[in-house]
Amino acid sequence: MKILKLMPILAVLFMLNVASMCSSDDDDSSSSVGTTQVTNSVTNGTWRVALYNEDGAVHTSNYSGYAFTFNSSGALAAISGAATKSGTWSTESDSGSTKFNIGFSDADGPFESISEDWKVLTVTSTRISLKHISGGDGGTDYLTFEKN
Repeated sequence: MKILKLMPILAVLFMLNVASMCSSDDDDSSSSVGTTQVTNSVTNGTWRVALYNEDGAVHTSNYSGYAFTFNSSGALAAISGAATKSGTWSTESDSGSTKFNIGFSDADGPFESISEDWKVLTVTSTRISLKHISGGDGGTDYLTFEKN
């Protein structure tokens, strides 16, 4: 008789557990990151590429020696000695995610590769982790900036 009384309770607990498993998605961020948080962080100081992983292949060294500055006006510069690459950056909310858009005006080689709309995974005052899923081949790229 006691087992019969416990059955509805166990059924409800089981359904709640299944519902919570079904509602989870493959979002890589552990918390919501807003556009203001990204802007406040990235416009403070200079940054370097700590990781660029293109579909499983690490190409971080392509950005070695470059210091990135993100101006509050949306201007972007990557400077290494006398070499300067100019571009733009912006943030936006898109389908519940924060996007970090990077576009280099003379994008060639490695700078063309990071000229994308990146999903913000995490942001702190010293680190920004980004992810991009290619619309063409479905490959996944990761880009991490660390403050100098």
